[in-house]
Amino acid sequence: MSYRKLGRTSSQRKALLRDLTTDLLINERIVTTEARAKEVRSTAEKMITLGKRGDLHARRQAAAYVRNEIASVEEQDDNSVVVKSALQKLFSDLAPKYADRKGGYTRILKTAPRRGDGAPMVIIELV
Repeated sequence: MSYRKLGRTSSQRKALLRDLTTDLLINERIVTTEARAKEVRSTAEKMITLGKRGDLHARRQAAAYVRNEIASVEEQDDNSVVVKSALQKLFSDLAPKYADRKGGYTRILKTAPRRGDGAPMVIIELV
């Protein structure tokens, strides 16, 4: 399997992809370079597929990859606060949304080049 090195060591690259994948799952849309987006697309689609499987093993595999970040904070009527992590959002919100879809959960839209170095920028979003 080939992949892009993204000008980083393997540990830095793994951390970058984990962070970008987690941000994509939380925000459902991020702006990044084209090379990074093409790599994130692969990992994000794998995480959504794990979410669709929904069993304990899939949840543990996703938990090993997705960062433990807060996705949303909601206040209930009885003054209680519900905090949802990125992993909970993946399994409770995103997986049912894509239950009927076989793949292709992400879309990459090209935007203007980055000012400064001219790197091709894109918006990667969940469909």
